[in-house]
Amino acid sequence: MMEITLNGSLKQVPDGTTATRLIEILQLTGKRLAIEINEEIVPRSTYGEHKLNSGDQVEIVHAIGGG
Repeated sequence: MMEITLNGSLKQVPDGTTATRLIEILQLTGKRLAIEINEEIVPRSTYGEHKLNSGDQVEIVHAIGGG
């Protein structure tokens, strides 16, 4: 297990967790969202290969429609 900071709170995730796996763990699959890791936006096309590291600062922002 490793520890990341997720939206300002510490969270334990399995070693080798990818951005895709994190979304699954958080039960956000299929939601419109953006992920920023260490102040850099991660393109959705790379979620499956983007592995998290211990100590990473992760921000997940939900897209909200409106008008």
